[in-house]
Amino acid sequence: MTTNFKCPVCGLVLHGEGRTLKCENNHCFDLAKHGYVNLLQSQKSSKKRHGDDTLMVKARQDFLEKGYYNNLCEELVKSVLQNVNREMDVADLGCGECWYTERVYKALCENNINATVFGIDISKQALIAGSKRCKALKLAVASTAEIPLPDESCDVVICVFAPYSESEVLRILKRGGLFIKAFPLEEHLIELKAVIYDKPYKNEVSIRFDSGFEKVSLASVKNEILLETNEDIINLFKMTPYYYKTGKSDQQKIESLTSLKTKTEFGVLTLKKN
Repeated sequence: MTTNFKCPVCGLVLHGEGRTLKCENNHCFDLAKHGYVNLLQSQKSSKKRHGDDTLMVKARQDFLEKGYYNNLCEELVKSVLQNVNREMDVADLGCGECWYTERVYKALCENNINATVFGIDISKQALIAGSKRCKALKLAVASTAEIPLPDESCDVVICVFAPYSESEVLRILKRGGLFIKAFPLEEHLIELKAVIYDKPYKNEVSIRFDSGFEKVSLASVKNEILLETNEDIINLFKMTPYYYKTGKSDQQKIESLTSLKTKTEFGVLTLKKN
């Protein structure tokens, strides 16, 4: 059984043998009990922990399940469905706990597309949650800077807020394939920032892309959400980089809030590989 993951050691395609993935050079990688495979070459990093931990993953899961970002998910699905084939390989870079990934997969299935959907994330804890969410996804612990998929193997690549390598995206996309990325616009969560900072700043937005791409579309997805529990507010706060960049005193400003109304503003850029 060909998995379409490639060996992180030599680059050859990995084949499934029971619960082991093996390339022709006999490099072996065992499937974890939760179904994902760890293809991260840990010796390249001095970090003992990679990516989001259990508490971060739980905060994001609980928040997203409330539907606050449903409009973004709907725009992503619409973007994926604008250029479909009967059979498709889709990769989600920085997929986290696969909340968006699962919805893309289900939308393709509902449209009678024979889809294989890969999720790549550096966090084991996120992929444990992702595997529980949807058993059909093909999940690998790996860096988005070195994507463990073969050249020109994907019809669509998705990236929601995660770091990525543009050259790697170009490498794994087929000609005519789509790269769909979501990012925060200028006033995304500006009211949340106003609670934390004396002078809340707007996000910098730069729409640049490699000459190997052409722009298909750029959508703005804007909404105002009302968070009516402190739990939801703290979960949202933990999903943002502000939580990990602020001191204890700034974090405490959030702890007493019982409600918060704030803007959500996303850009969804769709590019096509030339």
